[in-house]
Amino acid sequence: MRKLIPICVIGACAVLSSVSAPSATPAADNIDAETIVQKADQVRFPTEAFEAAVTIESMVDGEATEARKYRILSKGSENTIVMVTEPAAERGQIMLMKGHDLWVFLPNVSQPVRLSLSQRLTGQVANGDLARVNFANDYNAKLDRSENIDGEAMFVFELLARDRNTTYHKVLYWVRKSNNWPYKAEFYSLSDRLLKTAEYEDFKPIAGRVRPTKLVMKDALRHDQSILTYTEIKPRDLADRIFTKDYLKRLE
Repeated sequence: MRKLIPICVIGACAVLSSVSAPSATPAADNIDAETIVQKADQVRFPTEAFEAAVTIESMVDGEATEARKYRILSKGSENTIVMVTEPAAERGQIMLMKGHDLWVFLPNVSQPVRLSLSQRLTGQVANGDLARVNFANDYNAKLDRSENIDGEAMFVFELLARDRNTTYHKVLYWVRKSNNWPYKAEFYSLSDRLLKTAEYEDFKPIAGRVRPTKLVMKDALRHDQSILTYTEIKPRDLADRIFTKDYLKRLE
């Protein structure tokens, strides 16, 4: 039974319960980190199968390298094809991702070559940065903290890899509270060393909603950087048979 305590202030008395009101629930308890990361994924790319075109421009040791262009076919989080379209000398090279397995097919080599998702593709871009871009499926997410950046409220999530073959062991991921737009990410190695950062920029209407069309990736120690510009993202009906080794020779 509650014990009632009379309280008198300036002649007026009130009876208050000695049982204190419940304390406010910590903000983290009300945040579904997995859902927000999933929504941020949906901002970056369509949930349905899609085709994309991306140009990568890199700066290495203060000098610009040759721009590279790719065509990407993606279906779900387990199937991706990445085709080199420029430079012309490398046209015909195709990467196939099935789950966490990745192969590259070269025009003059009869057998595919096995690659890792974390292996460097060009500049600051790893194979997995193009072939596997779904944080929600690859990482366990929890809220690390909240921050205000330039007057804008952000969630900061810690993402820990569910599989050792994932591109990065850990990611710190900033997401805008107002609309679930991704803001930036920090990528860490297994030894918890910061490898590089990425900033999502130039949001435009594309493929049915506003999405970032530019990703700026910077080395954590050097001034080297790569800029990925998505010039096209569009839904496309892609059959499962496309994402097989036998079908790749038919792609152009």
